Amino acid sequence: MAIVVFVLVALLVLAVLVTGNWYLWRRLFRDITRGPGAVRRAGAVVIVSGWALTVGAFATSRSDVPFWLKQLLAWPGYLWLALSLYLLLAVLAGELVRPVLRGILQRRDRTPEATAAPAKARADVPAEPETIPPGRGAGAARDTGPDAGPDGGGASAAPQAPAAGPSRRLFVSRVVGGAAAAAAVATVGHGTYGVLRGPGVKRVTVPLAKLPRAAHGYRIAVVSDIHLGPVLGRGFAQKVVDTINSTQPDLIAVVGDLVDGSVKDLGPAAAPLAQLRARHGSFFVTGNHEYFSGAEQWVEEVRRLGLTPLENARRELPHFDLAGVNDVAGEDEGQGPDYARALGDRDRGRASVLLAHQPVQIHEAVEYGVDLQLSGHTHGGQLWPANLLAGAANPTLAGLDRYGDTQLYVSRGAGAWGPPTRVGAPSDITVIELASREA
Repeated sequence: MAIVVFVLVALLVLAVLVTGNWYLWRRLFRDITRGPGAVRRAGAVVIVSGWALTVGAFATSRSDVPFWLKQLLAWPGYLWLALSLYLLLAVLAGELVRPVLRGILQRRDRTPEATAAPAKARADVPAEPETIPPGRGAGAARDTGPDAGPDGGGASAAPQAPAAGPSRRLFVSRVVGGAAAAAAVATVGHGTYGVLRGPGVKRVTVPLAKLPRAAHGYRIAVVSDIHLGPVLGRGFAQKVVDTINSTQPDLIAVVGDLVDGSVKDLGPAAAPLAQLRARHGSFFVTGNHEYFSGAEQWVEEVRRLGLTPLENARRELPHFDLAGVNDVAGEDEGQGPDYARALGDRDRGRASVLLAHQPVQIHEAVEYGVDLQLSGHTHGGQLWPANLLAGAANPTLAGLDRYGDTQLYVSRGAGAWGPPTRVGAPSDITVIELASREA
């Protein structure tokens, strides 16, 4: 039964993709041309090639093919995925514009000036003298055959006027299609530039009831979802590290999804993490993508780089407890979150901060009396309108929220997964400043 459901869902997804891409081809290539030709064929090649690169990028991302091949496919493949999404949205929005533009053109064509202009133009043009071919003098007999015109001449004596330009339908299709393509390219270009230039810094003050006065103003730099991989590499990691260090935090929390690939491929890209500096150190918990990339190897690698992995573990810092749990994706490998091990025997009179990659882990945090959970995972939706789906799948999409006596902060993340593009969800590194009510 499960196989049947999977096949039906796969067929439905395939049908939606085929229909959507046929619609794109029709609006962006077929409707802007007068007939079959090079433009329509080129459009089909572009769309099919784009999706072939996308499938190739995803198919090789977890394979053992050479890393250079992954990089070669990743850039165009992932960008096509984002571009096709915004092309589709822009073309759909164009359907609202089409009737308006047609109405404007129709009203313009019905104005007296528009109808009088052709007649005036004809009146101002002097008549061309008629050229009489040899054998057709003034006294020549008129053609009286069955194809004779009303003046006795042949049907070919009244040539048709050439077309005066593209039809109204063709004009509207070209204007709307061109505007849709320009809007999609500009959206993806701006969103990609926003990712590649590096995350900005966001500052949030979080009061904790149990925090002692001496810890008032304690700064935790929270970074999640860096997603080092075939697209975002060592240069991007260096930007993230430099941005974190510029905030001069007391503690650094890397809350999962650091990488999309093996230590063999991405070890050099992650090397700048060794430069992280904070008074009380840097800590790391796994995200779901670590379990797609060899979690055990990455735990050892970040430890080698100077970060402290918190695998269902806790550290008692001078003024509060810092705990970390594995991501729920680790359950398939017997390495899932263990809240009892990380939090079960602690002194609940002390303030506590929990690092947990996914916001859905907040429910267990509430049960164990955690004061603040720091998470990522959602990317804030990354590509609008995907935020609607991400918001439905997570208790909090981004920002600070409260669940009983436990507060949850969700970072939008520093990098991007799949397309190196963000729309409506800018990347960030958040500096959490703890506040004591005794201050």
